Amino acid sequence: MRRFYLIGFLLLMAFDTLAQVSFKYAGMHALPVQADIGWVVRVFGAPWVYGAVIGYLGSFFIWMRLLERAPIGPAFAASHLEVVSVLLLSAWLFGEALTVPRVAGATLIVAGIACLALAEDREARATTAHRHSGQVA
Repeated sequence: MRRFYLIGFLLLMAFDTLAQVSFKYAGMHALPVQADIGWVVRVFGAPWVYGAVIGYLGSFFIWMRLLERAPIGPAFAASHLEVVSVLLLSAWLFGEALTVPRVAGATLIVAGIACLALAEDREARATTAHRHSGQVA
């Protein structure tokens, strides 16, 4: 089950990251924004828009699959790991600054997800131990 969660959340993070980075590239190539058909053709002629669509579709289907088995609290928290991956990729691809507040925020996100996962793991173990002891809940 842990392998399922690990692979699932890594895929979710990858698809979410693809969507966000693709939107950034699409936005950069869509400038200047104009309210005419030429601009719409230019936007939808760029491959980044389709990367964003693939990212969102992939995220949706992976998320639905994860929700079949994962507890909602930790799953919802872990679904936001793309904030960290997008932060790191933005620094590398777009030259955005990795400031102390940004790194601290990313660290807190990861720490919060780890805390929720540990709590969920402890609860699952306690429930399993309780069932195996022969007691009725």
